[in-house]
Amino acid sequence: MSRRKAREFAFKVVFQVDQVDADPRQAFDYLMEDKELDGEDSDFSWQLIEGCLKNISLIDEKLALYSKDWALNRMLSVDRNIMRIASFEILFTEPDQSVIAIDEAIEIAKKYGDKNSASFVNAILDKVLSENNGTGN
Repeated sequence: MSRRKAREFAFKVVFQVDQVDADPRQAFDYLMEDKELDGEDSDFSWQLIEGCLKNISLIDEKLALYSKDWALNRMLSVDRNIMRIASFEILFTEPDQSVIAIDEAIEIAKKYGDKNSASFVNAILDKVLSENNGTGN
C-alpha cells in the first residue's frame, strides 16, 4: 500500500507541474509535510517524479503514438499524468515492475479520474508495455 501512496504522490506532483508549472521539489516537499511516506517510499516517489519529468518528451511521444484518437492536450489531465508516471516505470525501471505499475495506475485512475479513466489508462499502458516489453529506451 505504501508503494501506491508513493505513486500517488508522484502523480500529484507531476499533475501540479503540468497544470500550473509548479516547482516539483516544492510541490513534493509540501505533500511530505504530512509525513505519510517513510524514507524508502519517499525516495521511490521522488525517483518517479524526477525520472518522469526528465524523460517527459519521450514519454509523451510514446503516449501520443499509442493514443491515436486522443491528442495529449485533449486527454483529462488526471489520465495523462497517471500514464506519464506509469510509462516511466514501464520504460525505465525493472521489467518485473511494469505490470504492478499498470495495476497501480488503474487504481489511482479509479480514485482521481472519471468513470472511463481506469479503462482508458489500462488500454494505453498495455500498448506501451507490449510495444516496449519493459526493456527501457
